[in-house]
Amino acid sequence: MDTSPATADTEPKALVPASRTGGLSPEARAAVEEGIPPETRRGYAGDWHRFTTWCTHTGRRALPASADTVTEYMTHLKREDKSPGTMDRALASIAVAHQAAEQPKPATIGARRVLKGHEAERKRSKDPRRRTRRAAAATPAVLRTMVAAVDTTKASGRRDVAALLLGFSIAARRSELRLLDWADVADVEEGLAVEVWRPKVNHEGPLGVPYGSNPATCPVRALRAWRQCLIDRGRQPTGPLFLRIDRHDRIAHPMRRHGKPIGDPTGRITGEGIGDLITRAAARAHLTAPTDLLPDLPPRWSGHSLRRGFATAAKQAGADLIETGRHGGWADGSASLAAYFEEAGIWDETNPLYGIGL
Repeated sequence: MDTSPATADTEPKALVPASRTGGLSPEARAAVEEGIPPETRRGYAGDWHRFTTWCTHTGRRALPASADTVTEYMTHLKREDKSPGTMDRALASIAVAHQAAEQPKPATIGARRVLKGHEAERKRSKDPRRRTRRAAAATPAVLRTMVAAVDTTKASGRRDVAALLLGFSIAARRSELRLLDWADVADVEEGLAVEVWRPKVNHEGPLGVPYGSNPATCPVRALRAWRQCLIDRGRQPTGPLFLRIDRHDRIAHPMRRHGKPIGDPTGRITGEGIGDLITRAAARAHLTAPTDLLPDLPPRWSGHSLRRGFATAAKQAGADLIETGRHGGWADGSASLAAYFEEAGIWDETNPLYGIGL
């Protein structure tokens, strides 16, 4: 067992490993790092920091880590009852850090067995509080309730409605929604043609967003209303599609901390801001009440609710799995999309119990 003091490097040299022959310049390495989704970088960095902190406290070496060290760390996470997903990502971050530091990745056979055992034990417990809590699905019915509770006399209300409906229509991750610019949206006869930057899949060409059958939840009308709101307030609809708005309803108002400017100078909303507007919409619509199954755990409304709601509604409408995935930016064969379809389809005609004569 490796219990040598954690005096070796605990930080990987870089997210992208340097060439052993010195072939990559700092500029080239930085360019490669920019190709890795920012949220992935942040997630791995947080996991790595927690692992190195644990190593320091327990007197173990983080880099290079031994198989025993990684297994002990998984046991530590199991003791804290972390979710299997959290534990799996921790293993991935350790592997990435070793690769970045040009160190051999530790064997994870024992660590994986700890993870599998923990996952099985959580399932056997049948405790709903220990289940993986996915984001609640913001389906069209939910969106109608959310939109009805929004005060559209305010700029924030116009923005929120447009973000909710467009985000649902393109199954946007919050990072994708916040990065949209007005230049990415074209008015066409059928509705909107939207160019979406998908960091995880290759997608060529715009997504079609047609007019909605219900004017109150039509993404095309909602975006045009948001655009008109900006014009009425003396702002040209250029640059970021969705802007931050403060509690005084000021659009992209300069922010300062300790006398220094903070925030995106263009006023672009943050990913956290996208998530917040969804949770606020759910709260205004009184959609946050605990359920009978989880009396002390309310539904989890988050930035992912629009994406899951799109997948759920597509399945219920009989949409094709592959076409749904390509519209929403899921990779072909995505396990997460398949799970959404499976959950949404337990009562449709694909249920094998229908028609067998019971």
